[in-house]
Amino acid sequence: MNWWQRLKHNSLARFGAILLILFYVIVIAADFVAPYSPYDGQDDGSLLPPTPIYWRVQQGPDQGKWIGPHVYPTTQSPTDLKTGERTIKEDFSQPSPIRLFVKGTPYQLFQIRLPLPPSFQEVDIFPGLTVDRHLFGAVGPGKINLLGTDEQGRDEFSRLLFGGRISLFIGLVGIIISFPLGMIIGGISGYFGGWIDMILMRFVEVLMTIPGIYLLVALAAVLPPSLSSAQRFLLIVLITSFISWSGLARVIRGQVLSLKEQEFVQAARAMGAKPFYIIIRHVLPQTASYIIISATLAVPGFIIAESVLSLIGLGIQQPDPSWGNLLSLATNASILVLQPWLIWPPAVLIVLTVLAFNLLGDGLRDALDPRSLEQR
Repeated sequence: MNWWQRLKHNSLARFGAILLILFYVIVIAADFVAPYSPYDGQDDGSLLPPTPIYWRVQQGPDQGKWIGPHVYPTTQSPTDLKTGERTIKEDFSQPSPIRLFVKGTPYQLFQIRLPLPPSFQEVDIFPGLTVDRHLFGAVGPGKINLLGTDEQGRDEFSRLLFGGRISLFIGLVGIIISFPLGMIIGGISGYFGGWIDMILMRFVEVLMTIPGIYLLVALAAVLPPSLSSAQRFLLIVLITSFISWSGLARVIRGQVLSLKEQEFVQAARAMGAKPFYIIIRHVLPQTASYIIISATLAVPGFIIAESVLSLIGLGIQQPDPSWGNLLSLATNASILVLQPWLIWPPAVLIVLTVLAFNLLGDGLRDALDPRSLEQR
C-alpha cells in the first residue's frame, strides 16, 4: 500500500483535505459566489440580522400560496438610545424571489492583479472578462443577507468570502517564501559543516530567540497608514516568512548531516558533481516527506498571525475584508451581545481552517512514514 492509498484510508485527513479544497474553491470564486460587493453598503441596512427566507405568501389575498424561496424588503426604526433596541419591518407586499445565476454587481473574471515592489503599485497582469452573473441572489427590491449586514450595511456573507482570499492565501504565499530559504540554508549548513555551519546556525539561533508575535506587532505598528491592504498583505507575509524559516533550517541541517555520508551522495561526489548540485538534486529530495508535512502544519501559523494582527488593527484595514478584521468587531461589547452573527462566522472559519490543516498534516505524516502505522 503506497502513501496515497494510506492517505485516502485516513478519514480525518480526507475530511481535512475536502474541507480545504472547498474553502479555497469558494474564495477563489468569491466574485461569482458572493451575491453582493463586499464594499457597497445597502440603504437603511445597517446591522441587519440574517434575512429570513420564506416559501409562502405572508399577507394579502394569496396568503399561504406557495411561490418558492423569497425574501422581503426591510425598513428599520431608529435605535432606542436607552435600550439599544430597534424595530425591523418587512414589506410583505413586495416578495423578491431567490434565483440562481442572477444579475448583480459587475466584476472581472480571471483578473490577475499583483502588487509589485519597490513601489508596490498594483499591476494588472491580465485584465479579465467583465461578468455580472452571481451564483444566487434576490430578484426585486428585497436583499438576501445570509449572515446579516455590518455597521456600514455591507453584506457579511460576501465580505466573509472575499476576506477568505487574504486569510487563506497568506499561508500559501508564506511557505513559498520561507521554506525554500530554510531548505537551502539548512542544506548548505549541514553539507559543508565547519565555519559555514557555525555562522549560519548562530544566525538561525538569533532568529529563533525573536518572539514572533511581538515582532509582528512592533513592525506592523510602524507601517505608514497610507499603505493599501495589498501592500500590508505583502509586508505581513514577508515579516512572517523572515522569522519562520529558522526552525526548518535546523531540522534540515540535522537530516543532511546524516544523509551526506550515504552511498549515493558519495558516488555523486566521486563522479565530480558540484556540492550545490548534490544538495539540490540528491540530498534535499530525501527530506521531502518532512518538508511536505511541515509545510502543511506551518500554514495555520501564518493564518493565525494575520488574524491576530488584523484583530488588533495592525493588519488588513477596513474597508478591505479579512477574517481577522471581521473578527475585530468582537472588541465591541454591544455588537458581541446584540449582533453575534457578525462574530461567529469568521471565528468558526478560522478554527475549521486550522483544524483541517492539522488533520491533513497528521494524515500526511502517517502516510509518508509507514513505521508510524506499524507502531499503532
